[in-house]
Amino acid sequence: MADPDIWWHLRNAEYLVQTGSLPNQDMFSFTLAGQPWMNHEWLAELPFYAAWRAGGLPGIEALMIVLAEAVFLSLLYLCYRSSGNIKSAVVACLVWSFLAAVNFGPRMILFGYLWLTLMLIVLERYRSRGSSPLWTLPLLFALWANTHGSWLIGLIVFGIVVSDGFVRGRWGQIESNNWTPYQRKRLVATGLASVAALFLNPFGWRLVTYPFEFASAQTLNVARVTEWASLDFHDGRGKLTLIIIAVSLLIALARNYRWALHEVELTLFGMYLGLTYIRFLFLFAVLSAPTLSRILTFVPDYDERIDKPTMNAVVILAIGGLLAAFAPLAAPATHEEIVARDFPAGALRYMEEHPVADRLFNYYSWGGYLGWRDRKLKVFIDSRMDIFEYGGIFQDYLDVSDIKDPETILDKYEIGSVLFPASHRLTYLLSHTAGWKQVYRDDVSALFERSR
Repeated sequence: MADPDIWWHLRNAEYLVQTGSLPNQDMFSFTLAGQPWMNHEWLAELPFYAAWRAGGLPGIEALMIVLAEAVFLSLLYLCYRSSGNIKSAVVACLVWSFLAAVNFGPRMILFGYLWLTLMLIVLERYRSRGSSPLWTLPLLFALWANTHGSWLIGLIVFGIVVSDGFVRGRWGQIESNNWTPYQRKRLVATGLASVAALFLNPFGWRLVTYPFEFASAQTLNVARVTEWASLDFHDGRGKLTLIIIAVSLLIALARNYRWALHEVELTLFGMYLGLTYIRFLFLFAVLSAPTLSRILTFVPDYDERIDKPTMNAVVILAIGGLLAAFAPLAAPATHEEIVARDFPAGALRYMEEHPVADRLFNYYSWGGYLGWRDRKLKVFIDSRMDIFEYGGIFQDYLDVSDIKDPETILDKYEIGSVLFPASHRLTYLLSHTAGWKQVYRDDVSALFERSR
């Protein structure tokens, strides 16, 4: 529940439900109030808002779990179809689930990964059977475009799988087989229909060009936001990733594994994105798991003749007991306490009882939370990095956060109060700067007001 985006996603969905129209400008900040803004993930927000209306924070958490399970059940089916071995499919999904955890949370990108696995299932069925409901893919891309910008990655993956069937040959341990002329026509028609389906959205061409705009224009976002950083091989996640890659490659070499061309390209594509940007480790997992399940087909397959249902039942009950003991479902109050570990709940309670000066300079990860909890509060910035980078606000925020002439920038925006993490360097600076008075502090946040 520590994701900073979920709060303004909920506000967007609330606005849509209450007014029947999509927000088309900034309504949450005082720095860019009224500036044009496109809510490109609007359709994915509605299920999360419905979950919140139905069950509050536990409802959001439940939906998050359902989405993650849906992705991995689909991936398990894809791996089983690819390898024909249910045990190797389970092992592949289990191994890659450790990397996919980077995107576990109330995040809209979970919808993107669900659409991706469903698309891969359709293509796998078409490759292996020669028939599959290709007509569902344009519908899927129409949903995808309105839920998350990762549709562009889906289109690239579709292109890789389809284009490799236009060549035939063998290069060492890599081989490729042709599609039939009829299959080529159907796949090309499906691709063109899928591209056309992207324009079935409330924003027209602007939504379709957004991923390209993001890649070319949001340089600060990519450079400074943690999830866009490269994988660090000095921490546990990086070392685990390297071990998985190395062991998989060694097993493939030992077994003289013969690679399909699209397997190589999808694995390399996923590896490049996953190692370059931490947030795409989940993508790496989805694209690589089917190949890993085929590499591991030496694992003995399921044999009902030696099945042991009693032992299986005991194991299942044991797992259930461990879940009950170590991961109990939290009560609503406990969810609030968990959220309060990462967000300034205490400072907000103080601000309700002791109104502070207008024009609050806030920590960017807290902007959505502050606006969701106090609808009258206009923040300096939140985690919608697109609009704040384009408007120059993110750069000014970074300069203050990095202690680059912060007083000048705070004066520029006539900032009357500052709310930042208690351990941040800006908090330390303001604590030792004349003209600023600390009025609240706890383990999470510190609140300052101008004293002059």
